[in-house]
Amino acid sequence: MLTGSGRVRCLFGTDGVRDVANRGMLTPEMALHLARAFVWWLVRRGVSRPRVVVGRDTRRSGDMLEAATMAGLMSAGADALTVGVLPTPGVSFAIGSVGASGGVVISASHNPAEYNGIKFFDSQGCKLSDEDEASIEEYMDDHLLDDWRPTGASTGVVGDGAFLRERYQHWLESLAGEHTWPGRLVVDCAHGAAVPVAGPLFALLGADTVVTGDRPDGLNINEDVGVMHMSHLVGCVKEHRGQLGVAFDGDADRVLFVDRQGRTLDGDVLLWVLARWLRRRGTLGSGVVATVMSNMALEEHLGEEHIPVFRCPVGDRYVLETMKREESQLGGEQSGHIIIREFVSTGDGLCSALLFLRACRELGEDVDTLVDRFARYPQILRNLHVKDKRRILEDDNWQVFLNQAEARMQGVGRILVRPSGTEPLVRILVEAKDPTLVQAVSDDLEARICALNAEN
Repeated sequence: MLTGSGRVRCLFGTDGVRDVANRGMLTPEMALHLARAFVWWLVRRGVSRPRVVVGRDTRRSGDMLEAATMAGLMSAGADALTVGVLPTPGVSFAIGSVGASGGVVISASHNPAEYNGIKFFDSQGCKLSDEDEASIEEYMDDHLLDDWRPTGASTGVVGDGAFLRERYQHWLESLAGEHTWPGRLVVDCAHGAAVPVAGPLFALLGADTVVTGDRPDGLNINEDVGVMHMSHLVGCVKEHRGQLGVAFDGDADRVLFVDRQGRTLDGDVLLWVLARWLRRRGTLGSGVVATVMSNMALEEHLGEEHIPVFRCPVGDRYVLETMKREESQLGGEQSGHIIIREFVSTGDGLCSALLFLRACRELGEDVDTLVDRFARYPQILRNLHVKDKRRILEDDNWQVFLNQAEARMQGVGRILVRPSGTEPLVRILVEAKDPTLVQAVSDDLEARICALNAEN
C-alpha cells in the first residue's frame, strides 16, 4: 500500500494488525501512532470528541500495548474507557451499550502468547472494512495528524469500564432464557479472555460445569488448550464423563464443541443446526453465509432444507459484509466464528455456544449423532510454512500446476489455496467425495509448494 509520504506500508491483515509483540509492526510506539490515527479517522468523519472502548486478552504484552494505545487515544483528544480483560465480542457489545464512537481490542486471538494484535471497531461494534483500515494507514503519514495535538481540557481522559463486564455477562445470561443444559458440560477457556465470564456464566445457567484452561499467567494463552488444541478438551470430556465439551480461543470470538465420544462439532455443524432453528423462529433471512473453507456437505444438507448458502472470503468481517448484502441473518466459518445478526455484529463464541445449546434443546437434537448425520466430504487442510507466500503464489509455474490440479477436480471436488493473513503460511484445502483423490492431489500440491519454497 502506498502511503501519503510515498512509503509502502501494509499493517493490516485479515484481522487487524498482528505481530510478535514489541517487535516489527507491533511496538508500543506503533500502537500509540495507530491509536492517534484511529482518532483522526473518527474526527474526519464528524466525531468531535470520540469515546473509545478498549479491551484486551490475557497476554503479558497486553498491559504494555493497552497503555500505549490509551496514551495515543487521549493524546489525539479521545476519551478511553478501559474494560480490562474481556472477550473481543464483549468489547463490541460494550460499544453499543454505552454509545461509544468505536473500540479497540488488543489481542492476537488464537496465536501463541508472544504475539499480540490491535483491531478497531466502529460505533456499531463492527470490525472496520478494508477501505477504512487503508484510510487509517494513510492518516499515519498525514502531516495534519502530527499537528493534531489537543491541549488542556481538549486532551482525553481515561474511564473505568469494569461495569461493562458484568453488563455483558447479564446479557449473555438472557440469551439462554429459562432453559438449562442437562448433563455435564466441560468448558475450555484457553487461558484467555473467556476466563472471567465463561465458567460463572454456564454455572449460573444450571449446567454441571467443569472448567479447564482457566489459569492464565500471561504466557500460556492457547498453549495446548482451546480451539487450536481440541485434544485437550477431548481428554477432559472423557476424564470427567462430560456430555458435551465447549472450547474457545484466546479472545473468545470462536467456539467449537466435542461430543461425548470426543468428535469435534465445528462451525459447519453449528451453522447446520442454527439455520434450522432460526428458520423455525422465522428469523433466518435469505439463507446462510459461509466462507470458502466450509465443507461442501453444508450446502448439500442445507439444500435439502431449501436453505441457500452464500460463499465469501475467510474472515468474520467478510461474513458480515456478505450477510448484509444478501440480507442473511446467519453466517460463520468452519473455524467457529458464528454471527447471528439478531444478537451480535461480530463473532461471539459465548453467544454462539449458548444459542447452539438452546437450538439443540428446542429442535430436539441428539448431539451425539450430529457428526454421523452431517456426513462431511473428505477434506484435507494443510498449513505450509514458507519464506515468501506472495512470491510462491504469484509464480507462473505454480499457477500452471494449480490450474492442472483444478482441472483434475472439476465436477468432483474443489481446491482452495490461500496465504495466511497473519502468519508466514500457505494454506491448502482439498475436498472431494473420493478420499484417495483428496490425498493424492493434496500431496502433489504440498510437494510443489515445498519445492518452490526451497528454490526461493
